[in-house]
Amino acid sequence: MSKADVLEDWGNHLAQGRRRSPHTVRAYLAAARLLIERTGAANWASLAQLNTAQLRGHLASRRQDGLSNASTARELSAIKSFVKFAREQAGLAEEGAPRLRGPRIKKGLPRPVTPDDATNIADLVEGMAQDDWVGARDRAVLLLLYGAGLRIAEALSLNGNDLPLGETLAVTGKGNKQRIVPIIPAVREAVAQYAALSPWSIEPDKALFRGVKGGPLSPGMVQKAMARARIALGLPATATPHALRHSFATHLLGAGADLRSLQELLGHASLGSTQIYTKVDAATLLDTYRGAHPRERDD
Repeated sequence: MSKADVLEDWGNHLAQGRRRSPHTVRAYLAAARLLIERTGAANWASLAQLNTAQLRGHLASRRQDGLSNASTARELSAIKSFVKFAREQAGLAEEGAPRLRGPRIKKGLPRPVTPDDATNIADLVEGMAQDDWVGARDRAVLLLLYGAGLRIAEALSLNGNDLPLGETLAVTGKGNKQRIVPIIPAVREAVAQYAALSPWSIEPDKALFRGVKGGPLSPGMVQKAMARARIALGLPATATPHALRHSFATHLLGAGADLRSLQELLGHASLGSTQIYTKVDAATLLDTYRGAHPRERDD
């Protein structure tokens, strides 16, 4: 078996077996290719035998290449998945797999979740989940919060009747008030992927997002998934699911949205609740919003 064969098998497993997005497949293949080149392990047997020290050494060299904190966390997730797959191909038990942790990252002052942080969290949550459908589920929920500005309770209240998502969605918020929010392609695709992978049938009057036992998904499970990703990325404790909704609002305001429109999108009862977002540096947010807000990408 050649290096090309290994990478082809890995790519097929990600794209077809785990139904990862093209963006994720490219990133995970790149991480695997670098690991093979730097360790010399070019078949499943040798890759399965890589130990903790070797993997740590590889990650250390990647840090010296100038890899950012977020990129290091994502590459660590990719390498762990790749080595786990190698051990499965070689017939080795999971118990003996190398144990790796991300680098210690000094926590800074609390800061808003940037567009890059939001997309990195969503991608990492998907990659860290033990089951494919769970990863797709958590990613879909988080993108509903950031890409559509939903409250977590609003996202979890969606049911089968809401599928397939269109360009807009009717949301019932606090005080039983209904509003219409736009749904961008990236969010629609994430929800559709979850629905396709879910082991539970999508029924009209039942919760769309389900827990592992089939009941409605609880907010606590989404919070735990985001907390794991937040720690891996070195983000502050303020980076919670609800912070994604706040980020949706601040980024839109910085991009030129008016307060009245923003009030309607968020479902605020009074304009005063929306005016807090005027304190954000609009110029900075405009640049980051244009560069990285979730949207349909050319994969």
